[in-house]
Amino acid sequence: MANHYKSIVVAVDGSKEAEYAFRKSIDVAKRNIGCTLNLVNVIDTRSFAAIEAYDRSIAERAQQHAEELLNGYKAQAEAEGVENVKVIIEYGSPKNIITKDLSSLVNADLIVCGATGLNAVERFLIGSVSEAIVRSAKCDVLVIRTPE
Repeated sequence: MANHYKSIVVAVDGSKEAEYAFRKSIDVAKRNIGCTLNLVNVIDTRSFAAIEAYDRSIAERAQQHAEELLNGYKAQAEAEGVENVKVIIEYGSPKNIITKDLSSLVNADLIVCGATGLNAVERFLIGSVSEAIVRSAKCDVLVIRTPE
């Protein structure tokens, strides 16, 4: 099996799109025995910039929310038989982190992501994260469409 993935990254953010990407990543992980499934949540620090006095409690709440989200997904993946599950929380712009820092950090050979977590206006303004990942990732990318 030439295309055996060893390190799969799935970006989750609590959205419905990410939920579908996560479900699919479990299927892929189970077919690639021995691989590591890296569950990643990027805390978007740009959303903090709007708050004048950068409030510690907001960052702490975001961190706590990310941990709960990732641990919930981790338990689910393990319950379905994925043995190596890692959770990773990063701070910054999801686009930059998922494409640049992260893939090299975990040596990803597959990134699984939801089609988009944005509405049309946001997509126009900042472009979708999945689009950025497809454009700049050094490895395979699996973009999961959300059923209507």
